[in-house]
Amino acid sequence: MGLIVQQHEVDADGLAELRRPRSDVVAERPDGEDRWVAAEGPLERYERSLSVADTGDDTFEVTERIDFRLAVPVWRWLLHLPFRRALRVRRNATTQPWWAPPDRLAPRAATVLSLLAGLAIIDGYLGTLLSQTITFAADEFDASDSAQGATLAAVRIGVLVSIGATALADRHGRRRLLVITIVAACLATAATAAAPSLWWYGVSQTIARGLTTGVGIIIAIIAAEEAPARSRAYTASILSMTAALGSGMVVWLLPLASLGEWAWRILFLVPLVWAPLAWWLCRSLPESRRFEVTAAARKRRVPGVVRGGWRRIDPSMRSRLALLAASGFLLSLFTAPASQFQNEFLRSERGFSASQLAAFTLITNTPAGIGVVVGGRLADVYGRRRIGALGLVGGVGGTVAMYLTFGWSQWMWSVVGGIVGALTVPALGVYGPELFATGARGRANAAIVTVGVAGSSVGLLTAGVLSDNLGNFGAAMSVLAIGPLIVALLVLFVYPETAGLELEEINPGDRDPDGGTDTDDTATTTDPPPAAGAVDSDSDPGPERHERSEGPGHAPTAES
Repeated sequence: MGLIVQQHEVDADGLAELRRPRSDVVAERPDGEDRWVAAEGPLERYERSLSVADTGDDTFEVTERIDFRLAVPVWRWLLHLPFRRALRVRRNATTQPWWAPPDRLAPRAATVLSLLAGLAIIDGYLGTLLSQTITFAADEFDASDSAQGATLAAVRIGVLVSIGATALADRHGRRRLLVITIVAACLATAATAAAPSLWWYGVSQTIARGLTTGVGIIIAIIAAEEAPARSRAYTASILSMTAALGSGMVVWLLPLASLGEWAWRILFLVPLVWAPLAWWLCRSLPESRRFEVTAAARKRRVPGVVRGGWRRIDPSMRSRLALLAASGFLLSLFTAPASQFQNEFLRSERGFSASQLAAFTLITNTPAGIGVVVGGRLADVYGRRRIGALGLVGGVGGTVAMYLTFGWSQWMWSVVGGIVGALTVPALGVYGPELFATGARGRANAAIVTVGVAGSSVGLLTAGVLSDNLGNFGAAMSVLAIGPLIVALLVLFVYPETAGLELEEINPGDRDPDGGTDTDDTATTTDPPPAAGAVDSDSDPGPERHERSEGPGHAPTAES
């Protein structure tokens, strides 16, 4: 609970201003004489009251009391102070603090985002263990570099597990599948600690990574379905940052692996602590209202609601799936090898030591968080297309320049590429949840991720061949950069602009014929209507290097 007490000495105009209901971080409504409560805002409890004393000479001494409690159960300790500061000073009704979303969050939305951010930390931790520990596991199992490569490639088959999990989420509910999937992912990850060989290490991680990918997709879907129309990209940026925090926890604990040949296993036991926390967070999470509307429509057998199967989904939705899947494939052709081969490039072509590699990664990747946060707000305010295309061109350009330069300029270009490229995380990550009806959202995003995984495999193989034939990684990355540049053109000229639109405007078939917000998987059309700034996806579209970002339809959740 927060309590703010302020003393004011004001004239009649100042008193009238204090008595005017606020409309900034909180929207007030009168609740008695000189007393106001919250009509809108991310608050579990809110009350503002005034005690007025007339001192004569047309001046008044006013005691203002504000009693509040944020509706953010997981992060209240972090947000309490900045929100308290925002309440002390009135702002223009059209502006929000820099750290707040463009839209004022309702209590439910704030609670859901808080819980999802906690789950994203767990998902980020689980999704990062493989790449950080496989070298230590290979040492214990006396496995060759080729065996490591084969294991990393084989683990990608786990994406099939995520397809099943997200398809079931479309049928049986986001919350139910999320709790099952994330707890199972924790247990499967913990099982890796008992792996007797690299083969069993790979098998357990194939299952665990597939489940983890499914968790990330479901988290992104729930966030999109619950966030306000002008804050979906902001929400994606918050989830990306908290996932990066979970990913960073693996790096924090990595020194434990030096305790002994077996010590890498300690990191895989941590998910046994995550599992009960994940269960609690999921149990506190409400089911997506949009899914509940769709489920009710199915029970009523509303015309147009399909019981399953891609063949009966309307053609415009399939064209959107093809667009995002192709973009994910082309983007992964570059991002996967650019990330995976960076250490090899720095070591073999630039002579970096192990400590220099660690310093380069930490110093050049950390500032990318700026791009994620800024990109979320810019994409909601100025549109997905412009910010997404800028992020693609700038991020790819900076990364290629890093591979082609030497010395301090190499560090500078890596920082620039990381910050600018991070703009794409929220700007393009929201398209997957946004462009599909509620009944098909999970399956569509799983399909996009699957195609992105295929693109990353092709990119890794191609980069290896090109670097051998062209003599260096810089030339190979320059060739592969063609893929993301094509995606940038698609974003500018083919993608629809979805910023500021409700999901029902983007997918009109989601509207409930009885007047609610029905969402089904066979909308007669999924193009946004021309009203309210919407555009036809066939005419005027719109608007980290991150291993798990397999395309613009999937908001990254780990592995930075």
